[in-house]
Amino acid sequence: MTMPDQKPVAPQNIILCGFMGTGKTTIGQVIAATLGWQFSDTDHVIETRQGKTVSQIFWQDGESTFRQLETDLCLEICSWRQAVIATGGGIVLKAENREALTNAGLVVCLDASPELIAERLAGATDRPLLAGDDPVKRIRDLMAARFIAYKALHNHVDTTGQTPQQLADEIIAIWKRVGQVI
Repeated sequence: MTMPDQKPVAPQNIILCGFMGTGKTTIGQVIAATLGWQFSDTDHVIETRQGKTVSQIFWQDGESTFRQLETDLCLEICSWRQAVIATGGGIVLKAENREALTNAGLVVCLDASPELIAERLAGATDRPLLAGDDPVKRIRDLMAARFIAYKALHNHVDTTGQTPQQLADEIIAIWKRVGQVI
């Protein structure tokens, strides 16, 4: 809430969440370029700090270790300013992460159908959670398991049939609107 003599201020960060393949990194880079902000991808930050890929962390250390690294990073993100952050698809599974991200800025969940996600990720070898013979079924199963966590996020944008620039413009418009009501 603002005092009567204060101008509303938009959230200091824009945080993109959602399932893998929804365009978080691509759209986040466009938003950052448009606003002149820094761009970060949580998976990339973790990989750089750990000196290994997300897949290697999953296989060598386990998913629980990776999820803890995500949680630690969520707390750190609260101190970042003027950053557009693309998160890993499972980061919002923990309520504490959703709360930390919400406190860090505007959180927008990007949505797409399982079929479109499978099409976008066809041939990807760096997606350990999609290993198996039927990626669309695996995507559906994972999306169902994550439904409550994604639904808990207030802002949703469907990425189907729009360009990254159109989606970036839509998210920036949400960011500006939110700044007017803080």
